[in-house]
Amino acid sequence: MMIKSIKSLALCGVALAACCTSAAAAAEQWQPTKPIRIVVPIVGSTNDILARLVAPELEAALGQPVIVENKGGGGGLIGTSEVVRAKPDGYTLLVGFNGPISINPTLLPQTSYDPKKDLAPITLAVRGPQFLVVNSKVPVKTLEEFIALAKTRNLSYASVSVGSSSHLTMEMLKLAAHIKMTHVPYRGAGPAVVDLVGGQVDAAFLVPGNIQQYARDGRARLLATSGEQRFPSAPDVPTVAERGFSGFNATSWIGFLAPAGTPPNIIDRLNKEFVRILRSDAVHKQLEEMEFEVVASTPQEFSQWISDDTERWAKVIKAAHVTAN
Repeated sequence: MMIKSIKSLALCGVALAACCTSAAAAAEQWQPTKPIRIVVPIVGSTNDILARLVAPELEAALGQPVIVENKGGGGGLIGTSEVVRAKPDGYTLLVGFNGPISINPTLLPQTSYDPKKDLAPITLAVRGPQFLVVNSKVPVKTLEEFIALAKTRNLSYASVSVGSSSHLTMEMLKLAAHIKMTHVPYRGAGPAVVDLVGGQVDAAFLVPGNIQQYARDGRARLLATSGEQRFPSAPDVPTVAERGFSGFNATSWIGFLAPAGTPPNIIDRLNKEFVRILRSDAVHKQLEEMEFEVVASTPQEFSQWISDDTERWAKVIKAAHVTAN
């Protein structure tokens, strides 16, 4: 009886080891068998640029076509909702950013999805502050002059969408400087920038990749940055914090997510490939040229970032009494 028991235990051990080996192999060997979609829920932005920068590299790594689709509208809600409803099989991914992921839970509590429950973080790709910028017709050259003008004139400001970081960063400044301005939301960075440099709106907070070329040719003027440090490419442009608003810090970010319920082995494979691509010399260099800090985080780190960012923007939304209307 004892010999039989030992033999049974040995056989069970062999079977268990085989199962573990098989599971480990499966985790490493997920291989797509059809095209993958990356949904960008905003039009004409650095989100789109990042997706199209990464897509060819991901295609080469996975051996399947990777298609970038723009699904703008609703401040990112439309595209994000489409990904939330997609089958959690690794074939539909989302380019996420502040608005639909960490801002809308407070701004739009009736949103049809819960980012923390309905999406699976893959990696926080990049992050970075924004420039406070005015068009060349606005007669100011410093943050102080801008604030003084806003106290005597009804200035307008553009945002890439309602509830975006470009929207709420200006609301943060309005609170700090005790000024009023008229918000003009757009459907993406493209049309917002066109109207800004064309003089239809006075100011905006925009990431460098969307505005620097216009600052170089004189159609826009950089006044300050929203981060803790100055941009290396614009060392003469001060931070908002150093111009008398201690603690002012607002960061934009872009990351990749999948529908909740996507198997861990798929998330792990996608994270591995995204991180490798983002850290590759060619891609890393292009992102640095766009003034982004490359993060390339783990899924767990990205999840914590979303939680912290949600809390950060909730304070601004409540203090400024911001609504989606």
